[in-house]
Amino acid sequence: MTYFITTPIYYVNDAPHIGHAYTTIACDILSRYNKLKGDKTFFLTGTDEHGQKVEKAALSKKKDTQNFVDEMSQNFRDLIPFLGCQIDDFIRTTEERHKIATQFLWNKLKDNDQIYLSNYEGWYSIRDEAFYLESELTKTENGLIAPSGAPVEWVKEQSYFFKLSQWEDKLLEYYEKNPDSILPRSRYNEVLSFIRGGLKDLSISRTTFKWGVQVPDTENHVMYVWIDALCNYITALNYPNTDHDSFKTFWPGIHVVGKDILRFHAVYWPAFLMAAGLEPPKQIFAHGWWTNEGQKISKSVGNIINPYEIIDTYGLDQIRFFLFREVPFGNDGDFSKDAIAQRVNADLSNNYGNLIQRISSFIIKNSDSAVSKPQNYKEIDHQLLKSFDETLVNYIKNMNSFQIDKALKNIFDYLSEVNAYVDSQAPWSLKKTDDQRMKDVLYLVTLITIKISVILYPVIPSSIDKALKIYNLSIDNLNLNNIEHFSPDLINLNIPKPLFPRIDL
Repeated sequence: MTYFITTPIYYVNDAPHIGHAYTTIACDILSRYNKLKGDKTFFLTGTDEHGQKVEKAALSKKKDTQNFVDEMSQNFRDLIPFLGCQIDDFIRTTEERHKIATQFLWNKLKDNDQIYLSNYEGWYSIRDEAFYLESELTKTENGLIAPSGAPVEWVKEQSYFFKLSQWEDKLLEYYEKNPDSILPRSRYNEVLSFIRGGLKDLSISRTTFKWGVQVPDTENHVMYVWIDALCNYITALNYPNTDHDSFKTFWPGIHVVGKDILRFHAVYWPAFLMAAGLEPPKQIFAHGWWTNEGQKISKSVGNIINPYEIIDTYGLDQIRFFLFREVPFGNDGDFSKDAIAQRVNADLSNNYGNLIQRISSFIIKNSDSAVSKPQNYKEIDHQLLKSFDETLVNYIKNMNSFQIDKALKNIFDYLSEVNAYVDSQAPWSLKKTDDQRMKDVLYLVTLITIKISVILYPVIPSSIDKALKIYNLSIDNLNLNNIEHFSPDLINLNIPKPLFPRIDL
């Protein structure tokens, strides 16, 4: 099996924030999970560097536009390892390979009679790089604003158009046959409602600015930022060479995006692809937005969450865990310092970290730093192992459907069961009455802790690497195909160090 997952490419007119971090970590978790399944994976991210917003941002800072985007793109590239993410490629829309791909796609659409030249006038948002119908706009004291809150202005110019209206029925037919191609379900319904409302031909070039990919065989037209930006997903797979191994292996892929850019990915992009004779994306998952202590995050309010600062304060894996344990993936969430502390303390420090610490420390002191596989299990032991098997089945089902929060909830519900088992079996008491039973209990809990660590790996990889070293193990030798039947004759332990110090409220 193969698995191609992408973030949207991030716009470089400003510094990266927690929203960028959230999407990148989500894709990293899903990529690592599919690697654990044994799939051949490809994880792509990058930066969107063209358009009027970028040109204006560079001008406001009195910088050459290319130098400006070089600096801003590097900020996003530098953030990736800080987030504990492992990517396979970083695409930039100012790269020559991307220019070649987008111009080829344009010519393909033109050859297929999908592009024509006309004039356009309408309400346009520079911030969103999008045109809006007047019915979509809201009147304010300062004029009309888009659904995103961005101001709009009336624009009239010569433009090339894509025959989007011709793809209305084909898009509906495709989505009705593939109801899981847009997730969550509410977003699927939203997209179908938009398409059923009628699609108009789409303006796909600009003459009012120069910072973009030149439309082939023209002097003053640059490509609309969305046809340029969306093409990145296939540029990275060596398009236009559709016979290249990477394209044949990985396309179509899965796009994880914010809900604000769903329309571009679920309507325009598949229409471009089908019009060019290519398959549409396999799936599009649209996630929600984060608020900060109940307030909408914005520069004007001054409550932007800096990913470097929040991770330095609470820890990398603690933040990775919080983001995907706290709210259902796809919903909006609130970033609260109290919520971070409570979630990390309850789940990672108490339920998981403390279990590792107290059992491994007890083994080192009372069982010569090793435990052997029991000859016989009791009924209560079999029940605990059966519960793990059920947890694993649910974990795989939930991760396959992007329900990361549910997968984590199942794991930590099970860890509560494991901790209850430890308390009921009380190995510290068995030490005085039944030394063999004590060792059997210690082995079983250690074995289960290793299994749980493996399935937690996609979310908190650096902490799991440390946890497995306690047992002289590595994630390189453990995966979802062998973990169910993993049961070594002997487990040797090293002295543990606390993995998740409690966060003081």
